[in-house]
Amino acid sequence: MANTLVVDMKLEVVVIPVSDVDRAKRFYGDLGWRLDADFAGGNEFRVVQFTPPGSPCSIHFGTGVTPAVPGSASGLYLIVSDIEAARAALVGRGVDVSEVFHRAGPGKPPVSGPEPQRRSYGSFTTFRDPDGNSWLLQEVRTRLPGRGLSNLDTDTLTDLLREAEERHGEYEPTAPKHHWSGWYAAYIVARQRGRTPEDAVKDAALHMDGARR
Repeated sequence: MANTLVVDMKLEVVVIPVSDVDRAKRFYGDLGWRLDADFAGGNEFRVVQFTPPGSPCSIHFGTGVTPAVPGSASGLYLIVSDIEAARAALVGRGVDVSEVFHRAGPGKPPVSGPEPQRRSYGSFTTFRDPDGNSWLLQEVRTRLPGRGLSNLDTDTLTDLLREAEERHGEYEPTAPKHHWSGWYAAYIVARQRGRTPEDAVKDAALHMDGARR
C-alpha cells in the first residue's frame, strides 16, 4: 500500500438544514461571512452558499437541498487563532455566544475560561444559528507539523520548513544535483497528507527522480 496513489480530496461544502432560508441568509451575512451564491430553481429548489473568513470550506443551505431536520446540525468546528478575539467579534455582531471554556481532560465537564496554558486545541466557545444549528469555535495557535496546510499559520509553516531543511540536509549529500525548492515542496505536501518524515523523504526523492526524467 506504500506506493498507492493518493488523490487529493478537499472538503468543499457542508450542508446545514434550516427552516427559513431568508432568515438564515441574514444571520450568516451578519456574521461577516462571504455570500458566494443564491440560486433558485422554481419554488422547490434554492441553494445559498456562504464561506467563513479564511475558510477553504463553505456552507450550503436552502430549499430542497437536504432532508435533515432544521437545527439538527451540530459539532461544526470553526478554527480560530485567538478564541477571545473571535468571541468578541461575534458578540460585536450581536451573536449570542457562550463564555470561553476548556476541559480538564477528555470527557471531562467544561471549565470556565480558556485553557490555562493556552495550548492549541484546548479552548472553546459556542453559538447557534436561528434554527439551533450549533457551531463550536476551537482555538488553534500552533498546529502539529504536517497537519492542515489549508489552515496554515506562520508557526506551523516555520516548523515544517525547519523539519524539511533538516531532512533535506541528510538527503542532499547522496542525491543527484537538484534544486532544493522542488524537494521541499514535495516533502511538505507529503507531510500534509499524513506521511511520516521517513516516508516523506522517500516521496520527495521519487518526485525529484520524476522531475529529472
